[in-house]
Amino acid sequence: MTALARLQDAFLACLHDDDAPLPPGLDATRAAGMAVYRNGYRARLLDVLADSYARTARLVGAQAFHQAAAHHLIAHPPSAWTIDRAGEGFAETCAELFANDPDVAELAWLEWAMQCAFTAVDEAPLTHAGFATATETFDAADWEQFMPVPVAGTALRPVTYHMPALWQSLSEETGQPVVERLDPSQWLLVWREGEEAVFALLPDHEGEALNAALHGATFGAICAGLAERLVPEEAAAAAGAVLSHWLEVGLIGSVRVG
Repeated sequence: MTALARLQDAFLACLHDDDAPLPPGLDATRAAGMAVYRNGYRARLLDVLADSYARTARLVGAQAFHQAAAHHLIAHPPSAWTIDRAGEGFAETCAELFANDPDVAELAWLEWAMQCAFTAVDEAPLTHAGFATATETFDAADWEQFMPVPVAGTALRPVTYHMPALWQSLSEETGQPVVERLDPSQWLLVWREGEEAVFALLPDHEGEALNAALHGATFGAICAGLAERLVPEEAAAAAGAVLSHWLEVGLIGSVRVG
């Protein structure tokens, strides 16, 4: 490790830990300046989390959010090259700290997924016509083995609360949260539509199918999964319907035969 790298590591350690020794070359007279810089650094990180999770902050209240954000930053100090990643993993922190209110972690996950979708690499999704062209030479084995590859930035998770209603209710600072439990639970999908990050709820069978696609499942495996969840005579139609829906909303970036 170079001297510069050691100095940088020591400086970061001092930023993250009040009790860490000053970096080499800085005497005790610089301690006050380091304390000021440390406070400014932490305040900036808290501001970043407040910007990234504005709706989550409105849901839990300013004081509770500040405490949760500070806990997250202490337990998981940022290590990425960009400050925008400081909020990564905050949904998991919320799941821990607000264990009796699962809607908090679900909303935090949604806010982060929306941010990630917005900054994802540009990718033109397949249209129905593009998909037809990509699969026009497929034989029966290819249809079994091809993999629908979702566009970059696509994210998915099961949720127990109606996130569209909660999201809309918290669009204004004075809004009252609408916390509505889903029965049964559904899947929350986030993706980018043009220049905008969007989200929607999916029924269980479609969410399971898309989750399989996100993990590299073949279309044959996706169909088999649908057959396990639906009555056999409905599975084939459901497979065609979910694939058509994914193409319609611009979820599929490419197809690959594996």
